[in-house]
This record gives sequence, structure tokens and C-alpha cells, in this order.
Amino acid sequence: MTERTKLAIVVAVFAGAWFFPAEDPRVIGSLQEAFRLVRWYAREHVILCLIPAFFIAGAITVFMNQEAVMRYLGPSARKIVAYPVAAVSGIVLAVCSCTVLPLFGSIHRRGAGLGPAFAFLYAGPAINILAVILTARVLGLELGIARAIAAIVFAVLIGLSMHLVFRKEEQEREAAAGLAVPEGPGGGRPLWQDAVLLAAMIGVLVFANWSNPGEEAAGVWAAIHSGRWVLAGLFGAVIAVALPSWFARDEMGGWVDSSWGYAKQILPLLLAGVFFAGLLLGGPNSSDAGLIPNTWVERMVGGNSVQANLFAAVAGALMYFATLTEVPILEGLIASGMGKGPALTLLLAGPALSLPNMLVIASFIGAKKTAVYIAFVVLYSTIAGMLYGALF
Repeated sequence: MTERTKLAIVVAVFAGAWFFPAEDPRVIGSLQEAFRLVRWYAREHVILCLIPAFFIAGAITVFMNQEAVMRYLGPSARKIVAYPVAAVSGIVLAVCSCTVLPLFGSIHRRGAGLGPAFAFLYAGPAINILAVILTARVLGLELGIARAIAAIVFAVLIGLSMHLVFRKEEQEREAAAGLAVPEGPGGGRPLWQDAVLLAAMIGVLVFANWSNPGEEAAGVWAAIHSGRWVLAGLFGAVIAVALPSWFARDEMGGWVDSSWGYAKQILPLLLAGVFFAGLLLGGPNSSDAGLIPNTWVERMVGGNSVQANLFAAVAGALMYFATLTEVPILEGLIASGMGKGPALTLLLAGPALSLPNMLVIASFIGAKKTAVYIAFVVLYSTIAGMLYGALF
């Protein structure tokens, strides 16, 4: 960093402090909302969502046989196998846009191709079965069906698009990886033992975070929610038995170190991103609390124009949606005049992207690939919204 750059930073910080509108009620309110959102995120998502996700990511990195990853998700894997496997894996997890990040980073580092890795990244938060059901019940059957179909198609389409754009880099990466694919850890441990451990860890993550379906959903979903701690405890018991029985002490040490590495890389960026998302747009349970007034959003998403759908995609990409919160937020926006096309656009872009999510993806694969991924999500969501609005 040159002296001129340092001077420019000092001048910019000084000017910002000098002209900061500290007395403006909206600025004060948005700062309070940003801190409330960070507090809410820390209480609701770190312990039950992120910490299990960090340990799963560490387990994938340390325990999973790299040859198996390369066979099913690697750059040279058959596309007809790799993309459905990636999409189905994301559907099973049904996590938010932040919880999926360490899992995305771990499978990509372990050898998964860029396309399947991004299909997995999109599918995890976008194809949430309970969210699709609630969308259909609350916002209408046609919107719920459109969301489900478009999200599944997008998972594959976005993955293929990323593969095509960066195919040369992927070929170079594949060639480098092919020079020395390491043997799976564990000295010949059966693959099913690794699979059982990962499945049990995923079971803890999924059931510990099983959302309350409320009055809009009943039956099996409500039953699972009422017994979620029993189910999570059973999977936890499997982990407690499997670890000392099948895995060596040095492997478990490497697992903890790898999990801590993901936490160090991801947590600061996530919390910073959550803060700025709350500052700009408020939290999921607030009304008109961010620097950007809700009336602006409502005014921009009426009708089915290119502008309305594009704005819905960009706004959804920047906002942070906790699991299932996008449904009541959209219910309020639709009541305020939001068009059907922009509604679908936001449902496709919002859960899959967020400002915290973008910062972490960039730390894994760089700003260029992250920008292209964001562009594809925004573009395809906008097109889907316009088509849906024109048809319905």
C-alpha cells in the first residue's frame, strides 16, 4: 500500500466522520437495526446452524475419500450424474444461504468441479421443501409450483453456466489434481463408515434446525418439529459411538483443526455482512427500519416490467432471509402491490444469495467467480419472473 493510498483512506475516514448524520432518526434506527440483526443472527444461527456446518465441512475435508468426490462431483465426472447428485445433496440439507457456505467450500476444496459445487451452493437454500409447501399454502399453489420447478432447474443451469464460463480454469485444475490424488484417510477404512458419520452430522444439523411450520403446515412436518430434539439426539449418539470406534486420534485432531479453519475464515465475514444487510434493509422481523425505506422497494416491484423484476432480484440478493422468513415478507409486499413476476424473482434470488453470503463465497473462490455467480442468479431469476408474470 502506497503512502498516497494511506492518505486517501485517512481523508475518506475523516470526511465520513465529519459529515456523518448522527442526528438523523433513520440513520440511528438503521444502526440499531443492524446491531439487532447481528444479535439475532448470533443467537439463532451460530450455535445450531454454523457450528455443526463447520464440523461437517471439516469432516468432508479430512475424512472423505477424495477419489469418491472426484468420481461423482469432480470436473471430469459425467454431468448427468454430477449435477443431480449436487442438487439432491442441497435439497436434503435445506439450509440457509450462510449455513451452506462451509459445506460448499469443503466439497470444492476436496475436488468437486466448479459447476457441481455451485449447483450444490444454489440448491441448499433455494430448494427448501417446507418453504415450497408454505409458499404454495400462503402465496398460492401456482407460485409454489413455479418456485419448486424453477429452483431445481436453476441449480443445474447455474452450475452448467459456471462450468462453461470457467471451463479452461477447470481443465487446468483437473490436470493438477490428477497428478496426485491422495488415498482416503483412515488406512483402508470402509467408505460406509465415513458416510455414516457424515449422515449423522447432517441429521443433527437438519433436525436441530427444523423450523416450526406454524398453522400453515401440519401432519408430518409438525410431528418432526415436535420431536426434533429426540431425532437430533439419536444422530448425536451415532456420532458419539462412531468417532472413537472408527477414527484415529490424529484424524480427529485434524478434523477439529480443519473445522476451526473454516470458522476463522467465515464467521468474521458473515457477521460483517449481516451488519451491513441490516443497516441497508433492516431485519426479517422489522418494518421500514433500514437506510433504504420499504416504500422504495414496494414502489419498484409493482407490475411485471424488466425494471421491477431486476430490482426484485437485486434487492433479494442483498437481503438476508432466514429460513422460511421470505414467505411472510413476500405476503406483505404482495399486499402492498408487488407483481407476481417480481414475487417469484425474489423467491428465486433471495434465499440463495445475501450480502454475507457473497463476502464468504469471494473468500473461497475469488471476486471474479463470485461476481459471475451473482450475475447468473440475478439474470435467471429476472427472466423467470418475467415469464411467470406474463403467463399468470
